[in-house]
Parts: sequence; C-alpha cells; structure tokens
Amino acid sequence: MNLRPLHDRVIVKRLDNETKTASGILIPDNAAEKPDQGEILAIGAGKRDNDGKIIPLDVKVGDKVLFGKYAGQTVKVDGDELLVMREEDIMAVVQK
Repeated sequence: MNLRPLHDRVIVKRLDNETKTASGILIPDNAAEKPDQGEILAIGAGKRDNDGKIIPLDVKVGDKVLFGKYAGQTVKVDGDELLVMREEDIMAVVQK
C-alpha cells in the first residue's frame, strides 16, 4: 500500500459482509448494505494540540473498528476499495 495518512486520519479496509441470512437466504450484492466494520491498515502520527504537541491516536494498525455508514472518503488503491477517515469518525474498537 502506498498511502500514508496524515495527522489524525486512518486508512480502513471494510470487512466482508455476510451474504447469507441465518435462515439460509442468499443476499445479492446489489441489495446488501455496506458493512460498518473494518480493519485499520495505516494510521497517521496524531493530532496537534494548541501547544504544537502531537497527541497519538488511540487505535493501532490491525484493530477491528466500527464506524458510521457514511464515515470517511472512499478511495481505490491497487484495485482495493479503502476508506480514509478521521479517528473521531470511529465509534468503537471491536474487542475479542
């Protein structure tokens, strides 16, 4: 990957959505909603405070995160669809 996010931005790859319901019904791609979960691929250095000090991000590469349906900006890199979003757009880190 050739993207290095700046400041408090992160690069997220959406996780694949289930294409089958619990009862076994297949959902076609055009009817399925985009998932609101993803994995962080890269993070920026952090946001600067009023004194110019960098505040590091609370997330790290490899974290599985939840985000809003319309969060981030979609970009294509090497055929992959990725999201660039601010850390504040992330609602939660999925714990195992």
